[in-house]
Amino acid sequence: MSRIAIPSRENAPDAAQPILDAIEKQLGTLPNLYRLAASSPAVLAGLTGLGGALSKALDVKTRERIALAVAQVNGCDYCLSAHTYIGRNMARLSDEEIALNRQGRSSDPKADAAVRFAASVAETRGRVSDVDLSAVKLAGFGDAQIIEIVAIVAENMFTNLINNVARTDIDFPVVQAAQAA
Repeated sequence: MSRIAIPSRENAPDAAQPILDAIEKQLGTLPNLYRLAASSPAVLAGLTGLGGALSKALDVKTRERIALAVAQVNGCDYCLSAHTYIGRNMARLSDEEIALNRQGRSSDPKADAAVRFAASVAETRGRVSDVDLSAVKLAGFGDAQIIEIVAIVAENMFTNLINNVARTDIDFPVVQAAQAA
């Protein structure tokens, strides 16, 4: 059971209702993360605003790979479960690729550079080495894309922190960070 109450759809604050409507319309369901964030309409607006803006950054496979790597670094079972499901069903990542992503790697050379860099950003809290930065640039990522990778790491760290603090009830097939990738 979540350590912070997850409001039912009907009991979420009125100011959160239009955002919850939009999420439910887009996803066809309302994951617990969004109902939990709806406890504070300001947090829900911030979370969905950032997510919406970054939905145009990089491609969906790279974003999901980064989400998996960051969730593993932060030991976020909720986010690992959600992004494993999304990775398989929406981004069409194979189980082998998902396992590599959780290890901060990828079978695709360019994606590998992005995922390794993202994992390093998460592990070092942004204090990456010159070697890390050079590697992602050599793989073909420009300055704007590097900033997008950092922003996607930050977006995922935000949800990892919320879910780790709350121990949000997982409403996806469960994947645990402690399980081998």
